[in-house]
This record gives sequence, structure tokens and C-alpha cells, in this order.
Amino acid sequence: MMKPVILVSALLAALCTSGTTLTVYAQAGAAANDKADIEALEQRFNDAFNAKNVNAIMACYAPGKGLFVFDAIPPREYPSWDAYKRDWEGLFSAYPGPLSNTISEQSITVVGAVAYGHNIQTGQLTGKDGSHTTAVVRVTDVYRKINGKWLIVQEHVSFPVDMATGKADMLSKP
Repeated sequence: MMKPVILVSALLAALCTSGTTLTVYAQAGAAANDKADIEALEQRFNDAFNAKNVNAIMACYAPGKGLFVFDAIPPREYPSWDAYKRDWEGLFSAYPGPLSNTISEQSITVVGAVAYGHNIQTGQLTGKDGSHTTAVVRVTDVYRKINGKWLIVQEHVSFPVDMATGKADMLSKP
């Protein structure tokens, strides 16, 4: 009589374990999909940057006061989507010539509906007078999944600083 009870118990234990395993695999798959979605977001950002398309750039960011940015250039902070949009418009106005930007060393970690990442961006810009500027910046982003779509909600863009001179190292290398 005990054998069927043991068999049923063993089957239930196996099902519970496999259910847990399936849940873990499903979560890993969802995180991988989310990571791919964020990588695609960063690619859309970079494509928009290279096209000087401010509206497409801003489509990567949370709207309104849901966005906060520390940029590499003054002012110290941009506390909203509108403020950051004006920053991009100012950049492209100051550098109206050809430009290019590349993203490297991208790292993204997804934790549920929030993610964080960092990368290195190398931009080549052409000023109004035809002069060329190259800048290598460090970017840290916080992402949130809002209405099923990943958006940047917080960003920090910076240059390393040479402490002896107080000047930014605009061509930083590891």
C-alpha cells in the first residue's frame, strides 16, 4: 500500500522541481529579451545621434520629470525631458558639421522592470568654423520598463579629470 503513496510523492516532488526550473528558465529568457531590447534602445539612440535627430534621441528617454541627467557640459543637471532636449538642440547647433558617435564596452544588467548599464561613447564633432573635436565620455544609464517599453530614466555622462590640472581628459583610455 505504501508504494503508490511514495510513487505519487516522488512524482509531485519532481513536478514541483521541474516547475521551479521552468520558472527560472522563463525568467532568464525574459531577462535576455529585456537586455536585447535595451541594446536595441542604445542602438536607436546612437543612430539618432549620428543622424542629428533630436526627436528620435529623446524617444529613448522617459518623458517629463521622469528623467534626470548629469551631462558632461554645463549646466550641472537636466531635471526633465524638456531640459535635456534643449541640451541636445544646443549641441547640434554648436556642432552643425558632420559628426559620428560610437558606443563600446556596453554592459547592461536587468533586474525586473529596472535595469542599469554603462558604456563608453566616442564622438567626433565638427564645429561651426570647421574645427574637429573628439570626445570620449563615460555614460551610465538607469532604465525602466514603462508601459512595456524600456526607457532611460537617469543618465550620467562624464569625463575623467586630471586632478593635477583640473582639466577633463576628453580622450580617456583605460
